[in-house]
Amino acid sequence: MSKLLIAFVLVPALVFSQPNDTVQVNKKRLRGFVIGSSVAYGATLVGLNQLWYKDSSTGSFHFFNDNGEWKQVDKLGHFYSAFYFSYGTASALKWCNVPPKKSDIIGALTGFAVLLPIEILDGFSEAYGASPGDLLANAAGSSFYLGQALLWKEVRIHPKFSFHRTEYASLRPEVLGDGMPSEMLKDYNGQTYWLSADLDKFMRFPKWLNLAVGYGAEGMVYARDEQNTENGYPPAYRQYYLALDFDLTAIKTRSKFLKGLIFVANMIKLPAPTVEFSEKGTRFHPFYF
Repeated sequence: MSKLLIAFVLVPALVFSQPNDTVQVNKKRLRGFVIGSSVAYGATLVGLNQLWYKDSSTGSFHFFNDNGEWKQVDKLGHFYSAFYFSYGTASALKWCNVPPKKSDIIGALTGFAVLLPIEILDGFSEAYGASPGDLLANAAGSSFYLGQALLWKEVRIHPKFSFHRTEYASLRPEVLGDGMPSEMLKDYNGQTYWLSADLDKFMRFPKWLNLAVGYGAEGMVYARDEQNTENGYPPAYRQYYLALDFDLTAIKTRSKFLKGLIFVANMIKLPAPTVEFSEKGTRFHPFYF
């Protein structure tokens, strides 16, 4: 949850600039980027510590296996955040005219590294514990960016996020959120994570139209099925989606500011016709978000 919040706060700051045509590394830009991003990241960690951990008692560092919780929807949040930290950092380094391959490698390493202190904070918190599954998901997200950058020299398959409010948050608002902003981060029932493919990069297809596959889950009042059962709720179930999607980067503009806004907006899966597959059956949604 906290990782997704940091991604939405910091990634936009990394991608509002585009590389220029000069070859030499722009040391002034690079210095400003490193200082500015470090200050912003440090301030965000301080704020997160006050928001997330101030009421949690601390102890010795320990691990906690939470891989069986929330139908692994939370792990996709880690994957998503690490991917965009990697992508955003690489884009910023290219804007500083760092060579593309070096930018991509440093970006991927940074995407993993910026989330590591949060796992350390979790490890010292008695309420949480460092999660091996979270670390693996972070590494997978960074690797997914780097693999595409090395293979295609561009991103062709975009992780995306969508959210809709559910009735489950009202059942446990202290855990699942109370109000739209907190529910978006905490209520995993309303979160869907997608992989949206630029089909025009693989075949003759409209540049603005993508095909996306998604994953979510519902019925998660508690983190584990046995906890749901103990408290009188049925087991949660997984949901799989196949949907049309829109590639906003197909919109042409010369404005660097608008390009940055389009990049950030393209992190979100827009409503579109969707087919849902789950143990409840197959459903068609004219517009699913």
